[in-house]
Amino acid sequence: MTDRTQTRERIVAAADELLTARGRDAVTTRAVSAAAGVQPPAIYRLFGDMSGLLEAVATEAFGRYLALKEAQPRTGDPVDDLRAGWDLHVRFGLENPARYRLMGEFLGPGSDLPAARASRDILRGLVDRVAEAGRLSVAVEQAVEMVLATGLGVTLTLLDQPAERRNTALSERTREAVIAAVTSDAAVTSDVAGPGDEPAGAREGAHRGDREPARRAVALRAVLDESSAAFTPGERLLLEELLDRLAHA
Repeated sequence: MTDRTQTRERIVAAADELLTARGRDAVTTRAVSAAAGVQPPAIYRLFGDMSGLLEAVATEAFGRYLALKEAQPRTGDPVDDLRAGWDLHVRFGLENPARYRLMGEFLGPGSDLPAARASRDILRGLVDRVAEAGRLSVAVEQAVEMVLATGLGVTLTLLDQPAERRNTALSERTREAVIAAVTSDAAVTSDVAGPGDEPAGAREGAHRGDREPARRAVALRAVLDESSAAFTPGERLLLEELLDRLAHA
């Protein structure tokens, strides 16, 4: 490890310690340089400015978060996996409030921070599995945005509440509301009805409502790459456009 790398790591560690112990406002050039045992110009030489340093600190925080997400076991139910991913996200935020608030600045779709994009990719992977199972009722990207926005909002709301009066039910209720909004029941029922019974297919259709075409379009779009059909590039683009249009209808 070079002296430059060691100095960089020492500065990031000092900034992270100040952030977690005293908050964002404590991460100043003077405080970080003193804690890291370097002269202030070293920060600008290695990170460009304080924004660059904060990006490095956020990257380290995302690294902690991503390690937990990647270690999370998968089950046979992709919707349950999405639930577990939500719970882990909220729990990480509550256990790492200062780091999480900093990470939140980079979680938007326009973020160019690689670690933030990796975080979104993990969520997209969870949503993709729901789509491949035929249980997603909106477009994949729309579901990703809904889960990310509400998860971030819930976590920040809980962080703003005193720990002793924190509304612990808020996360679960919001999680279930979002999942209900982006998924549908995949249970298959028989279309054979008994005497005097409403046809099972009618019950299923009433339950799913007019989201059924969108659900099927999302499922097909998610597994399109697995098809062996020899589409021309133009045909493939047209099919993707039509499926996306159905998914957003």
